[in-house]
Amino acid sequence: MEITQEQLMGFRAYLQEEERSAGTIDKYMRDVRLLKEWLAGKALSKEQLMLWRDSLLENHKPCTVNSMLASAHAFLHFGGHPEWRVRSLRLQRRMFRPADRELSRAEYERLVSKANAMGKDRLALLMETICAAGIRVSELRYITVESARLGRADISLKGKIRTILLPGKLCRKLLKYARRKGITTGEVFLTRVGTSLSRKQIWSEMKALCMKAGVEPSKVFPHNLRHLFARMFYKSCKDVAQLADILGHSSVETTRIYLISTGEEHKKRLERLRLIA
Repeated sequence: MEITQEQLMGFRAYLQEEERSAGTIDKYMRDVRLLKEWLAGKALSKEQLMLWRDSLLENHKPCTVNSMLASAHAFLHFGGHPEWRVRSLRLQRRMFRPADRELSRAEYERLVSKANAMGKDRLALLMETICAAGIRVSELRYITVESARLGRADISLKGKIRTILLPGKLCRKLLKYARRKGITTGEVFLTRVGTSLSRKQIWSEMKALCMKAGVEPSKVFPHNLRHLFARMFYKSCKDVAQLADILGHSSVETTRIYLISTGEEHKKRLERLRLIA
């Protein structure tokens, strides 16, 4: 089977019908286009997919390779050849989070403070909203004037609907911001022309802020704010099941990934055991 432009267009339509998020669709399309480029006119087959998987390891981490294979497998399902799926790479369960990826509370507060000082009130409030509510960046569109008034937001994603509660202080800040911007209904976070903010724009604004705030760029991206919420919530109540419900995870195993500590924290715990004479 050759990957044609017509098939790519059909694949995008298929993903939309499956109600995949815009971010997922873009990723799947990007990965399948890379596969098409790698094939260089050759027909797609299970053997070629195995070779592609092995070639990806030269420049990508195993978890990234598995993610790209998932895109290819979705394309195979669409194309009627699920039997060509190849095995994903076996990954050892990660025990520690790299220290250069973990955003601390102090660093988060520094980011918000710097954004406010620079007059970037939308960015500052956006970061506070993601972090205080524990939502995904794709769920920001559910933060509306109406939800701020009610103190809760109903989020529909991946075929599931969940209700998240919004802290009172956050609601007041959202409503004050909306009044100042002349937003009387609907989404709170909008562009100057009144459209929804894109994931790319939010990512870009956060990256531009991190150096000015003195925070490592590797720590600054929207989803890391959700991770910070998860760690703070768990530290407060120690209830993984409740946290999983709040985050919208189907499995607590996914939630546990959010709670992995850094290697440095683990070393401190070992030291406190005092098992060396």
